[in-house]
This record gives sequence, C-alpha cells and structure tokens, in this order.
Amino acid sequence: MGSITLEQVCKSFGEVEVIPGVDLQIEDGEFVVFVGPSGCGKSTLLRLIAGLEDVTSGRIVIDGQDVTVAPPSRRKLAMVFQSYALYPHMSVRKNIAFPLKMAGLSADEQERRVQHAAGILNLTDYLDRRPGQLSGGQRQRVAIGRAIVREPSAFLFDEPLSNLDAALRVNMRVEISELHKKLATTMIYVTHDQVEAMTMADKIVVLRAGRIEQVGSPLELYRRPANRFVAGFIGSPNMNFLEGEAAARLGAHAIGVRPEHFRLSMSEGAFAGRVGVAEHLGSDTFLHVDLDDGTHVVARAEGEFPASHGDRIHLTPQDGRLYRFDQNGSAL
Repeated sequence: MGSITLEQVCKSFGEVEVIPGVDLQIEDGEFVVFVGPSGCGKSTLLRLIAGLEDVTSGRIVIDGQDVTVAPPSRRKLAMVFQSYALYPHMSVRKNIAFPLKMAGLSADEQERRVQHAAGILNLTDYLDRRPGQLSGGQRQRVAIGRAIVREPSAFLFDEPLSNLDAALRVNMRVEISELHKKLATTMIYVTHDQVEAMTMADKIVVLRAGRIEQVGSPLELYRRPANRFVAGFIGSPNMNFLEGEAAARLGAHAIGVRPEHFRLSMSEGAFAGRVGVAEHLGSDTFLHVDLDDGTHVVARAEGEFPASHGDRIHLTPQDGRLYRFDQNGSAL
C-alpha cells in the first residue's frame, strides 16, 4: 500500500511561510509529479512527506496512519535525491545493499534483494564495479536500486535527472516510467521540467508560491487549465497570450492560444505580423512572429513550412482552441 494524504499541511521557516496550507490525496500506485518554477515549494513539500522537514501544522497520513511527527525511518518511504550520494570506495553491490546492512538483514536476504533490483535495472553485469566506472545514467540507476531494495510503500524522487545530459534525461525518463509499471508502487516525483511532468505522470500537481494551482492528469491540465499560470506553464513551447483589443473583442482580459493551435497563411487570417526567427527542427518549425500590435507569439508549423525571417504571415486560432482569462488570471 502507498496512499498518502496531506491535510492542511503548512510549513514556515521563522516568519516566512513557504507552504501556506496544502490538501492533497495521492492514491496507492499513482505516479504523481510535483511541478512548478524554482522556489515554488515542491522540494519542501516532498521533504515534509519524507519526514526530512518538520510540519509546522496540519497532518500527513500514510496508509491510514498519522505520521506527522514520525521519523523518516518509520514512514516506509524511500527517497532518491538529485545527487547520487554513492560511496566511491564500495562496489555497486555494496552500495545497493548498504541500507539493508544498516537494517541488520541477513547476508542471504541482502543478496536476494540486490539481485532482484539489479535485474529490474539492468545492473547485474555491473555489480562488482565501483561508481567511478559507471556512466551518469548507471549511477542514477544504482541510487534507485538502493531505494528499491528497501521495498517501500512509496518512492520519492527529488529532481533525479538534473545532473544528466539531454539524451540521458530522455532515456532515464523512460526507464523510471517503465520501473513504475513493473513495481506498481506509488511514486512522487519533483521536477521543474514540465516535459518530464507531462510524459511521466498519472497526476500532476502544479505549485506556485507554496500553493496548489491545479491537480489533474497531463491532458486535463493541457486541455482545461484552471488559470493563466497553469496554461502558461503546461505545454511546450508555452502558450501565447494576447491582451488589449483582440482580447476585448472576445469578452476577456486576455486570450491564450497554444503554438500548435494556430492556422497559418501567407495571405489572410485573424492576426498579421512578420516572422522573426524561424526554428527548423525537421518534423516541426517554430515561427517567432511579431504581430502588428507589438505582441510576440510563437507558432508551430510543419517541418517544411515555407517561411523565413521577414516574411509577412497571418495567424488564425483553430476553432475551439482559444482560452479566455479574466483580469485575475482565472479561466473563463
């Protein structure tokens, strides 16, 4: 089991309140991603769940038991940090087995669990190597293996891919998603990368200034953002926002259009402007357009769309793909 409930959880550092009061339900077996900009409180919230920070007020319940003041060792959770924190003088086998040795498990049980974790993570052939002989991705798998052998109720990941290069990040993203399917265990994953959130999560929790802005599946947040902040944070490239006369005509303070939801024409459309930078990526082209009213927007086109710097272009939002927001940023 791995259900986790937060009830009005608050955290303050002295006079500074960083988590003003969070209610959240995480179901057993869910892959939940905390996402938001730097300083939004996502890592702090994860550390509160883990017991690495004390809760100022509120309750944390894991599998029906109140663990608000329980030490980390009694919460049946395993955490994977941004830093691998491996012992360089130990073999991979000993690194993975270390928490089991500290818990006093027998040598046979330690080896059984190490072999099981190594098989899941494709580390069997590397058990006798030391961390310095491994790639960054392999080291991260060792850190994950050290969590798996503890057989926790839930795994907590604190930006585990931040130290990897772009290609390894993609590979590890897939591996962690596959790991979740194999283990069917609750996972909470912290990242500032909304692409990671969209591709990995069953449920995304979008945070800003310690508050939950919206909770939902990736497609729910993409299709029905609750406010302008969520709309602008979810999706890559970011949603375009237009204000002034264009928005007023539609009865809104601002309107939002995703780059992929523009129809493009070289002759006519709802908005007109000139192409600045054209990013040709093969399958897609991203056009940075300066509209006649001074607004800058990004439009996504087919990879071979015939537009270049200085071209006059017209853009029209696709039917039903336009978002409206009031002066407070709430969706209309």
